[in-house]
Amino acid sequence: MWRAGGRDQPTGLAAYDVAEVVADGVLGMGQGVIVDAVNAVEAARGQERSLADHHGVPVVSIEVVCSDPLVHRRRLENRSWGKGFAELTWEVVEPLREEFALWPDHRLVLDTMTDLPLNVATALGLLSPTA
Repeated sequence: MWRAGGRDQPTGLAAYDVAEVVADGVLGMGQGVIVDAVNAVEAARGQERSLADHHGVPVVSIEVVCSDPLVHRRRLENRSWGKGFAELTWEVVEPLREEFALWPDHRLVLDTMTDLPLNVATALGLLSPTA
């Protein structure tokens, strides 16, 4: 993967291409797939929708967020990065928080600042996100 993307763009779309090939094979065997990916760009999300359409299966997108920017920053700064991964800084991540907020696709949003039952109740429309 590292060789496919180069150091200035660690994996490019190569990671998404590999995930698509693997998911295609698994879906082709009639099994379900969970793809854990950032999907920050429409091209990546479109790739998943096309693959699901091809196999006649639904797509359920789950976005995991941290609604508290101070906690998000602390988590990022205390994260242990694996070998070969470029460390992300808050200066890179913070502006992206707003871009993700503009994601128009239907999705289940889970907030890591909230416990799971409250997340589910909010997702089902039983509570407002600010409750």
